[in-house]
Amino acid sequence: MAIVKTTLSLTDLDRKWMNEIISSGEYVSSSEYVRNLIRRDKEQRTEIEAIRTRLIKAEKNGFIDQTRDEILTEFKDKLRHNGKL
Repeated sequence: MAIVKTTLSLTDLDRKWMNEIISSGEYVSSSEYVRNLIRRDKEQRTEIEAIRTRLIKAEKNGFIDQTRDEILTEFKDKLRHNGKL
């Protein structure tokens, strides 16, 4: 996969936050940190779309014994368990 260099504008507070995370040793560079944020955003959006699809299907078909709130709680619990929320 090709790496493309890009410019990123951050506020002073955001840059300070990122530098603190990198200084903690969790990431080795700002690029690694930003790429990880993008990966996490993709995962989260995929999860959200799955939730939406399931809720819409449940509403249309009535073939589910869970309420909307129970479904959302279940998905949030899974995300928390996986460290994604």
